[in-house]
Amino acid sequence: MHKNSRWLIFLSVGLIFLAFLFPLWDIAIFAPQYPEGLFLQIWINKMGGDLRNVNILNHYIGMKAITPESIPELKFMPMIAIGLIISGGIVGFLNKRPLTIAWVVLFTLIAVAGLADFYKWEYDYGHDLSPDAPIKIPGMHYQPPFIGSQTLLNISAYSYPGIGGYALIASISLAYIAAFGHLVFKRKSHSKGQPPS
Repeated sequence: MHKNSRWLIFLSVGLIFLAFLFPLWDIAIFAPQYPEGLFLQIWINKMGGDLRNVNILNHYIGMKAITPESIPELKFMPMIAIGLIISGGIVGFLNKRPLTIAWVVLFTLIAVAGLADFYKWEYDYGHDLSPDAPIKIPGMHYQPPFIGSQTLLNISAYSYPGIGGYALIASISLAYIAAFGHLVFKRKSHSKGQPPS
């Protein structure tokens, strides 16, 4: 493989480390009771922000309390990330295209599964409402937006990747370039009259 691919893999692996230092996802909620906003951060191994007040607000509309201890993903996501880091480092060191492609496919499957799991969590969280909620509106659900903004009754919610999430997006993008960028590198080598690597 081209030497650039090796360094792209190492850089991709380095970006995964940022998922341990910054939130993966940021959620902001604005309601009349909280005009200054409530902010929730989802990290790779925990949840932070105004969790207590979010749970108080959710109680009135029948949503379950968010208890990080009961979310299994927060326990095994760090192990998955460490597995990607170790395997990515090995792939970068060996610098073999089949291994690089296999790692990119694995990374992609994990990313898709993670996003699907996040959507399912949001769906269950917003649809499985308590029948004893102080505020009940038949047919109403309160699923937070997967990405973007949404207004439900007098509550506005915003959901976007955090710094850690953007780092993972950049990481997988670089991994794809490392795996398939040889087509571009080879084309450039040909244009300069150099033999393909």
